[in-house]
Amino acid sequence: MDILDLREYVLSLPCAEETTPFDDATIVYKIAGKWFMVVDVEELSHIVIHHPVERGIALRDEWREIVPAWHFNKRYWSSVRLDGDLPEAVVRELIRESYIFTIRHNVTPKARREELLRGAEIVAI
Repeated sequence: MDILDLREYVLSLPCAEETTPFDDATIVYKIAGKWFMVVDVEELSHIVIHHPVERGIALRDEWREIVPAWHFNKRYWSSVRLDGDLPEAVVRELIRESYIFTIRHNVTPKARREELLRGAEIVAI
């Protein structure tokens, strides 16, 4: 997956925003102002995703390409290597899971959260 494919996929998620709060090489993807993914475009070797604690543990056990993210809360953030054996379909699913998790657990008020979940075609629990 190259940076253009990655960018196109992430920005296809409803209301996803692309920001560069640190420098031109570090892109932070947000939903409703909340981070759900980070990528270094100069060295597209990995992405950083947001997830529930239990999901992160399971992912790290299942895939050697997924490790705790450096400089992030390692309980909720993982680094996903893109230069390994991880299929592109899995990477896309992890990005979508990160996006939905961030909506469900970080977006307020509840009405805005439910609106975003409807836009993502997800039933709010």
